[in-house]
Amino acid sequence: MSQPTRASAPLPSRRPPRSSSWGGRHRANPLRALSAVAAVLVLVCTGLGWHSVDQLVSSIERIGNLGLGGGRDGAVDILMVGIDSRTDAHGNPLSGDERAMLHAGDEVGLNTDTIVLIRVPNNGESATALSIPRDSYVDIPGLGMGKINSAYGATKLTEQQKLLDKGVGASDADKRSTQAGRQALIKSVANLTGITVDHYAEVGLLGFVLLTDAVGGVEVCLNNPVYEPMSGADFPAGSQRLNGPEALSFVRQRHELPRGDLDRIVRQQVYMAQLVHQVLSAKTLTNPGRLKELSDAVGRTVVLDDGWDVLSFMHQLQDLSGGKVKFETIPVKDLNGWTDEGESVVKVDPIAVRKYVSKTIGDDDAHEETGGVDPSTVTVDVYNASGTGGLAGQAAQALTGKGFRTGSVDNWIGGPIQSSRVLAANSGDDKARAVAAALGGLPVFSQSGMPEGSIRVVLAGDYAGPGSATGSTSDFTTSSSNTMTPVPPAPPIDAGKNGPKCVN
Repeated sequence: MSQPTRASAPLPSRRPPRSSSWGGRHRANPLRALSAVAAVLVLVCTGLGWHSVDQLVSSIERIGNLGLGGGRDGAVDILMVGIDSRTDAHGNPLSGDERAMLHAGDEVGLNTDTIVLIRVPNNGESATALSIPRDSYVDIPGLGMGKINSAYGATKLTEQQKLLDKGVGASDADKRSTQAGRQALIKSVANLTGITVDHYAEVGLLGFVLLTDAVGGVEVCLNNPVYEPMSGADFPAGSQRLNGPEALSFVRQRHELPRGDLDRIVRQQVYMAQLVHQVLSAKTLTNPGRLKELSDAVGRTVVLDDGWDVLSFMHQLQDLSGGKVKFETIPVKDLNGWTDEGESVVKVDPIAVRKYVSKTIGDDDAHEETGGVDPSTVTVDVYNASGTGGLAGQAAQALTGKGFRTGSVDNWIGGPIQSSRVLAANSGDDKARAVAAALGGLPVFSQSGMPEGSIRVVLAGDYAGPGSATGSTSDFTTSSSNTMTPVPPAPPIDAGKNGPKCVN
């Protein structure tokens, strides 16, 4: 893109020509989004090369009781998030110098502005990373519709206040509410993608910078020069190597990019791909100094779930090469969507997302099968929470046609429902998942108080599966499709190139 005219308001001067030193001053507003999750990619893709791996693993902060799966579907599915936090992984506040380096200020934030779901088949020979736009408008368990990057923070604050009101101590309330926030994010991602999350990895602001500097900086490439003061992005066209603080501006720019947040995700993906490529192909793993920096960075900034046997997982990855690490983005229905309350959001169709995810991970028929469940053994109650008369009956008839038994078929009186779902005592119930697949890939939610084995379908205005007016889930159609602007996806990116992919 061409450099904007600087005629009126004074703008920061461009930095002097880039030299081989890393002393250039980085200018950025408080950081709101980053690709810190790249740090964890280094962890999972290069762990076999670390000589002190036992010490490394023992230094990582561990958390439990997150409601994770167990990799029973032939793959390991990892949710990796970059969190806007002013503390390290162990809860220690960042120093003044570190906050200044990050240009993060004193604002306290808990938004998860980088959300990536990575699938690694059990043979460990490939990996697919699916980026989820931070403003994706989804159903957050317990809160209703909201931006997916608010699931963690909003749930934490709500739960924390409830606990404090009950007299729970501040420290315990903080710990328990943080766990609830992580659980809400995990459930939100699982419901959107149809993938049960097996493991959880979290990186704070500092991790991105430390990991970048630990590998000696990362090369990027721009199609055109960039000067965008809001993000601090000030880079020439062509290939260049960025240090940690400089890279924050590179991955957070969204203004003056053709596709806004989606192009920012592309920036994050090419950066992560190049980071993985450099570590896998260069001499990082044979450099004791670099290894120590990597170890220190991971130990201080990475949080993992306590059920993850990292050593065994690393062994799975011994045949992984950069070319088999691919990056994709879920389909977007409307990049410039608005809620009824006037909030700017990215609208996504959960059914279309789940079909795309199934195709991307090589499981095209996942939502068309019953997973070995005999439909004749499943009885389903179907309720209509939409404004479309007869929808429950039509969906029930479709289920009957697929061999399922139907119980109650009626209107829903259990309160407002904003998106269609299948309810069961346990969200992992095989029969509930079979019903969800038969209806086009609906999300499955656990519902307290429901008897074990009981299955309930609640259909809202977004339902477009069998028995609906469209009767199809092959596109993005919903009741408001005439106002939507489907956004073509970017081509996939991999980490196997001999240099960075040039982007906007």
